[in-house]
Amino acid sequence: MLHTGIIILAGGSSSRLGAPKQLLQFKGRSLLRHAAETALASICRPVVVVLGSCAQALESELYGLGVIIAKNDEWASGMGSSIRVGMHHLMSNDSERTLDSVVLMVCDQPLIRGDDINRLCAIRMETGRGIVSSFYGGAAGVPALFSSNYFPELETVDPSQGARLIIAKHIQDSHSVPLSEAVFDVDTYNDYQKIIEKSESPAG
Repeated sequence: MLHTGIIILAGGSSSRLGAPKQLLQFKGRSLLRHAAETALASICRPVVVVLGSCAQALESELYGLGVIIAKNDEWASGMGSSIRVGMHHLMSNDSERTLDSVVLMVCDQPLIRGDDINRLCAIRMETGRGIVSSFYGGAAGVPALFSSNYFPELETVDPSQGARLIIAKHIQDSHSVPLSEAVFDVDTYNDYQKIIEKSESPAG
């Protein structure tokens, strides 16, 4: 069994939405808390949640959950800075250096389930590939699993870059898993309405 940690990237300011997307409600809880509960429903431990913009207001959404809260003061420089902060906290809490891999996920894909994350871990073991990403919208993206071979790159990724750059750089060591639910993320209020409608439909 792999020992896989998980990092939830939730540090952005939601500039296109005009309000913190992390606080939008989904099935009776905020998107941030929902994402943390999804991560906790998986086999991955520990769970690190990276906050940035409005961190103080968002922290209370994680009350009572067994997660590690990491604060990124450089959140405005890009998602890569949150990946770096998340990796630092993850490694700091892995004193025995037993982590085999890490999953990166975001807080605004609420249709993702714990089983979807577990599937990435299972395929990592089946294929032996160092990167197992989700495939949706014609491209590979998060949630994505990275083996420990890629920890140095995640810890030093350019602040303005995200996980997709690392996936593309190592495509020969990557395996993509179709995950149509991942295409539903929240950038605008219209996106949010579509997700609510999808989740409330008989097939949602």
